[in-house]
Amino acid sequence: MSSSATSSNEPEPTDGLKAFGAVLKSFRKRAGYTQESLAEEIGYSVHFIASVEQGRRFPPPRFVDQCEVTLDAFGTLRLAANQLSRQRGLASWFRQWAQLEQEAVALSTYECRSLPGLLQTRAYARTLFVNQLPPLGDDQIEAQLEARVERQQLLTERPNTAYSFILEEHLFLRRVGGHEVTMELIDHVLGLAERRNIEVQVMPVVRESHAGLHGPICLLETPEHKWCAYSEGQRSGQFISNPHEVSVLQMRYARMRAQALTFEDSVSLLKRMRGAA
Repeated sequence: MSSSATSSNEPEPTDGLKAFGAVLKSFRKRAGYTQESLAEEIGYSVHFIASVEQGRRFPPPRFVDQCEVTLDAFGTLRLAANQLSRQRGLASWFRQWAQLEQEAVALSTYECRSLPGLLQTRAYARTLFVNQLPPLGDDQIEAQLEARVERQQLLTERPNTAYSFILEEHLFLRRVGGHEVTMELIDHVLGLAERRNIEVQVMPVVRESHAGLHGPICLLETPEHKWCAYSEGQRSGQFISNPHEVSVLQMRYARMRAQALTFEDSVSLLKRMRGAA
């Protein structure tokens, strides 16, 4: 999800999510599992299970099915999860994407407007929320900020997921939030780039041939090796599953990976930008 997403694009601890979390916790304890032992049994992190139980994460279908079987929940967890699909709090198009994102084996993102939410620092994200129009209240800003930080756990919770980011150089040159915010952001991106499963490429400001001029691209590969995408506008987004449309976006993303700086050169550029500040 890009940083321009509205509040409806972020998971919120709605009553429905909290209720599902309470039901999951009850069945977990009934079956004699701790969060740690259940995490080991079903292949999810302890933090992920805790987040679902606290109503801060939407439970993806695979997670629900595994918990249903492991905890012998009599179909209760599936029923509770189905009720979530009718809860407000996420736009329908993004709810589907958010569920898939939590189990993706590959996630590719090109952004030309602002740093993707997964890569943002608190200070950078706060600046974006503060400058949003119509203006947000303080409580709304804090809620969205916490939701964004929570979502960023994906980068550490899923070390086997391959993350690829293509970022326009001007996103750093714009200095959203000021000098200090930008320097912290560059340090943060460089730190993430040290992880084996995260690749960051920078698209130079001067590039005569550019396959991404139609806007941002988000691509995702599911555990079943199916690909989907989404496209996000100013105040709405579209989930894309049509194979032809996804293929077009894959073609453009692949071309951009060749047009952008290599991973090594991108890291070198960011270090130079950091040192020249």
